[in-house]
Amino acid sequence: MNQNRILLFGALIGAFTGLIAAMILQRRAQKTGTEISLSTGEGIQLGVMIMGLLRAIASLGDEK
Repeated sequence: MNQNRILLFGALIGAFTGLIAAMILQRRAQKTGTEISLSTGEGIQLGVMIMGLLRAIASLGDEK
C-alpha cells in the first residue's frame, strides 16, 4: 500500500470516529436535556486517553 492511501485511510477512520463520538455526545445531551459541554478535567482525560491510543497504534509493528 502506498503512503498516500495509508494517510487517506487513516484520515477517513479518524473522521468517522470523530463523527460517531459527536453523535454519542449529542445523544447524551438530548437524553439529559442539557447542553453539550465538557469540563476541563474531562477534556484533559480525553486527551490523555487519545495519546495512549496513538502510542498503542504506533507500537503495533514493534517486535519485542
